[in-house]
Amino acid sequence: MGILDNIMKPRAVAVIGASTRAHTIGSDLMKRLTEYGFRGEIYPVNPKGGVIEGRTVYRSVGEIPGDVDLAIVVVNRNFVLSTVDECHAKGIRGLCIITAGFKETGAEGAALEKELLERIRRYGMRAVGPNCLGVVNTHPDVRLDGCFAESLPERGGIGFVSQSGALGGGILNILKDLNLGFSQFISIGNQADVNAETALEYWEDEEDVKQILLYMESIQNPANFRRLASRISKKKPVLALKAGRSAAGASAASSHTGSLAGADKAADALLRQSGVIREFSLQKLFATAKVFATSPIPKGDRVAIITNSGGPGIMATDAVCEYGMKMALLSDETKAKLRSFLPAAASVKNPVDMIASAPIEHYKQTLETVIADEGVDMVMVIYLPFLGLKDTDVADALMEIKARHPEKPVVGVFMTKNDFFSNLSEKKVNMPFFMYAEEAADGLMRLNQQRLWESRPEGVVPSFSVDRARVDAIFAAARSEGRLELTTRESIDVLEAYGVRVCGAAFAKTEDEAVAAADRIGYPVVMKMTSKTTSHKTDVGGVRVNITDAEMLRREYRDLVARLEEKGLLEGLEGVLIQEMVKGSREMVCGVATDPQYGPLLMFGLGGVFVEVLKDVIFRVAPLTDQDASEMVRSIRSYALLEGARGTTPAQIDRIEETLLRLSQLVADYPEVVELDINPLIVSDRTGEPVAVDGRIRLDR
Repeated sequence: MGILDNIMKPRAVAVIGASTRAHTIGSDLMKRLTEYGFRGEIYPVNPKGGVIEGRTVYRSVGEIPGDVDLAIVVVNRNFVLSTVDECHAKGIRGLCIITAGFKETGAEGAALEKELLERIRRYGMRAVGPNCLGVVNTHPDVRLDGCFAESLPERGGIGFVSQSGALGGGILNILKDLNLGFSQFISIGNQADVNAETALEYWEDEEDVKQILLYMESIQNPANFRRLASRISKKKPVLALKAGRSAAGASAASSHTGSLAGADKAADALLRQSGVIREFSLQKLFATAKVFATSPIPKGDRVAIITNSGGPGIMATDAVCEYGMKMALLSDETKAKLRSFLPAAASVKNPVDMIASAPIEHYKQTLETVIADEGVDMVMVIYLPFLGLKDTDVADALMEIKARHPEKPVVGVFMTKNDFFSNLSEKKVNMPFFMYAEEAADGLMRLNQQRLWESRPEGVVPSFSVDRARVDAIFAAARSEGRLELTTRESIDVLEAYGVRVCGAAFAKTEDEAVAAADRIGYPVVMKMTSKTTSHKTDVGGVRVNITDAEMLRREYRDLVARLEEKGLLEGLEGVLIQEMVKGSREMVCGVATDPQYGPLLMFGLGGVFVEVLKDVIFRVAPLTDQDASEMVRSIRSYALLEGARGTTPAQIDRIEETLLRLSQLVADYPEVVELDINPLIVSDRTGEPVAVDGRIRLDR
């Protein structure tokens, strides 16, 4: 039995708080359950008794004569706890608590909700809500409409979770207009018990649910969400509209990584690592849902375009390529067949331009020919109204052919009147239609994204041999002095203890020691201050590069001391690091920031002094898998620099990935590391090896 079967597939429902008073929730629920034709028994409960919707009203839950799986609760919040007690006594295991007035109202409501959850857990129940819209299951064997949205539900393959009740109701209405049906709907409300993760787990093996849509304002347990979603999204598409993009970051972060991170970047990283397709508007959410509702997952990313106008065909080609897909190369056999019936002025290369005079027969023959080509994975068909050709006739012809070729996605681009799209809601469509080619290309890209995710290897979190004793000692020493910021020297030592390649260095407390260290390392060298009170060295002139001899080193050392003294920062100076000067024109950045909800975030991108200006960085939630690290490195816009652009030595990509994975292990072993920067991680011009030349670590309190 499924974890939510008592709620989503009940054999009998009690409506506790049922009412004869018009336009009340208790009245509307009874009507909806009746009108939609619930297949089981319906028991209205109200202390006043009487008859509602032709059914006897029971004065208490205990009076109900039969067994009940689901209780829909719409009583005043002051009676919710006692109602739960009555349901437990009756043996009811599923609850849908519509009643509001809990944690959304403040401290008193939160305390009441806490007590409610305690009883639900103690009684072994499952509960949707409180403060929710209700639940729906459109399966013919169930036909449960236990919510008070305006429209009666339309049958389809979408499982839909909404954290917002009112918005969820609005979405159900819109889905109907878009000719998108759903199989199950859960309005989770305050999600005291059942949340998005519960629904995901329940729908994982529900054959009735072909794709899952989530409207979320928060993710309660990111680690559990990632575990479930990354598994379930391999079986069926999971689409999410995550609100709250403008939320402020975790803290007033002082590191580069922290200042670039934020709550939404954390959520975005989590969704990507979980295989969830994130959309940023309801319009896009519905458009993508429409594509998945009518299209199979393609075998590849090769797209063929059929059009009756050259301009839109070119724009569609641009969109396909910009979305990272390929234009299919049509076979000679396909092109020969196209030439046999298309006019001489037509183009039989991809995009196939049938020209404006194309009759409906040419649409049919061209689609039949192109879709049969083994080098074509997806097809986009563009229609512009010419010579009296009716849009609905063309659409019907395309859908007829699509029905004979269900194995390949076909999308229609109909640049016609809005009436056409309104009329589609009256048809049983088997392919998506869009007004513009860019929308269609976006839909194909989402299909391809799902294909790539399903074929993506399972990632593993590697474990490296590291020197934890050395790190323990460094952290203990800093805390014993009341410091949360590690010095540059300490930070680099921690990185080295975790196997990160750092540049050769020596610590010096005096000018003479600095010269001796440089003599051992070999010129040219870099000199960096290491201070217990000043972490941003460049702001105070604390980094001196390309020092070529001892005389220059002495001058730079004295100038550094003088500047610190002038600024009143000399007291915190621990000494200087003399480092080998790693020559590299490519400066990257690696880092860690900590979000209070999502935990440690790993960052990688283009580094140096412009990191916060260019913001060519990518985030992922720890722990990283090898697949996560690989995708991080390849996702930045400047990745071509690492491949060896303009004759440079290609970067050792595997070593960069390993650096990220070692940092991920570090923050897993030491959750007290709340901020970390390696900036820059220089890629050697000579060998392509990534070398950490600077480090900065901050611990929590």
